[in-house]
Amino acid sequence: MGYVAVQGGTDAIENSEKLSNYLRLKGKSLPLTVKQIQDQLRFLVDRVMGEGSLYSPFHAALAIKQSEGDPLEAAFYIRAYRSTLKRIVDTLPLNMQEQRITRRISSAFKDIPGGQILGPTQDYKQRMLDFSLVEEDEEAMHKALSDYEAELKPKPIGEKGFVKVVDILKSQGLVKEAARETEEAAADITKESVAFPADRSSSLQMLSRSETGGVLALAYSSMRGYGSIHPTIAELRVGHVPVRIPHPFRENETVTIGSIQVTEAEILAKFESCGQDEKPYFTLGYGCCFGCNEVKAISMAVLDRTMKEEKADAPAQDQEFVLMHTDGIESSGFCAHFKLPHYITFQSDLDRLRATQEKKSKKEVKTGENINDL
Repeated sequence: MGYVAVQGGTDAIENSEKLSNYLRLKGKSLPLTVKQIQDQLRFLVDRVMGEGSLYSPFHAALAIKQSEGDPLEAAFYIRAYRSTLKRIVDTLPLNMQEQRITRRISSAFKDIPGGQILGPTQDYKQRMLDFSLVEEDEEAMHKALSDYEAELKPKPIGEKGFVKVVDILKSQGLVKEAARETEEAAADITKESVAFPADRSSSLQMLSRSETGGVLALAYSSMRGYGSIHPTIAELRVGHVPVRIPHPFRENETVTIGSIQVTEAEILAKFESCGQDEKPYFTLGYGCCFGCNEVKAISMAVLDRTMKEEKADAPAQDQEFVLMHTDGIESSGFCAHFKLPHYITFQSDLDRLRATQEKKSKKEVKTGENINDL
């Protein structure tokens, strides 16, 4: 689409950017540091990392500052920055059994091996404003930390070695093992265009970097009955999992290069059977995303299950509808492009409308009919 050139547009754009920066700083408070954002706005940082598809808390915090707290814009910055980075090596598949758990709950069973671990969560707090935060300063921060450490004597965060709830159900024949895709078949949506119907690896990749609100909206539609699957959370985990790569010089050896925090959700949905003689079993949905973003992981798992339906009777069951409408970068970019000049296309619409009105008016004068009756 071509746009009409605007005289003096460059100066106007530059001045607009200067004004935006001025409005960000004119409040007379101390500049917000990237380190503060990274340390104290962890949920926002994790969301931007996931939607930007780059695990880097520092760059996510920087993008949040640059975008003045707009998560969609920040994710856009991260996605753009990611495209400039050179891919050095492909990591090996993550082994979730090695995850160091900081939070682990199950809605399906009260007692699970290793127990329920609430970890850090605000699920059980009253949603009321805490005005004491208005006066929070460095002294208050140090006091809160020292009081917590003196009272609870916290241990190093993270435990591992728990048996998964889903694995227990599989061993009892209540959940059918999903067909595993080979490494050769696993897609890379950053290198190849996705064709529909998409394989599950492509689908999960697209969901993992989709916009949290978009995924939640479609998953919520299923929860309310539009393609309902009535999910139950078998297990929700938040923790750090090791990242490994093949050893560059030694065959059949790996190197651990660090760890990343992820949120993983597995849901149990309605049971079914493939044939008349086959026993019924629970079906599964799976979600996993960067950082701590439980709503997104659960919504992913719900949509992963809804898209397995053979017949799409609701939007949440239509794979193409779900995957093409939940990418925040794509959708916000298309929405924002309407702010750009559309002078030529709109002029064409005006010309056609005026011509149609003129034609209708002439016919009305000729026949004496009311234009509203045509």
